[in-house]
Amino acid sequence: MPSPASDALAAGHAHAASPGPGATPPGQPRPTGATPPGQPRPTGQWPTGRLISAVARRIERDWNAHLAHWDLNHASLPVLYLLMGGPRSQRELATASGVTEQTMSRIIVRLERTGYVLRQADQGDRRRHAVLITDLGRQTLAEAGDPRVAEQMSIRGLAPEQVTQLRAILAVMMAQRPRATDPHLDDEAPAGPGAGDEEHHHGAR
Repeated sequence: MPSPASDALAAGHAHAASPGPGATPPGQPRPTGATPPGQPRPTGQWPTGRLISAVARRIERDWNAHLAHWDLNHASLPVLYLLMGGPRSQRELATASGVTEQTMSRIIVRLERTGYVLRQADQGDRRRHAVLITDLGRQTLAEAGDPRVAEQMSIRGLAPEQVTQLRAILAVMMAQRPRATDPHLDDEAPAGPGAGDEEHHHGAR
């Protein structure tokens, strides 16, 4: 009499040999337009999550190429925006941006090198430093962070009604994935694609 283990093994082989959902059974012609095994699928057949991720990465690359003219990127520009409200500590900037202090430290060093920010000792605690935006930083923010440029990059190829629909859909998706660092709806958003998004900030140099 076969043992339970052998029955399970046989069932596993049968499952592995059977075609998966949507697969063409052996000996039958493949449907017209089907992607052969091992070949990349057309974008129209990608899962929704992959499409969203791919579009976001491409917009981010375009935005970074624009910001590179000022030696900025998608992670450093929102910091200048935050500093327009006044001096902040490195910890405050990290919390507001949704990144670690170590990541924020690298962003600030880069902004200091370009002359867009400076650090001053805190009057109340000399061990702490406040980060301030410079006049050059304000000028650069006004030039590089033009929201009209960012918007056109993000909605390229879409009709106005499609943009309205897309924003409504994205708002629902965001609401289903709330984070403690999300700004309130009545807060003004940082300029540019990816601003305030912690996943995008990990690539900061």
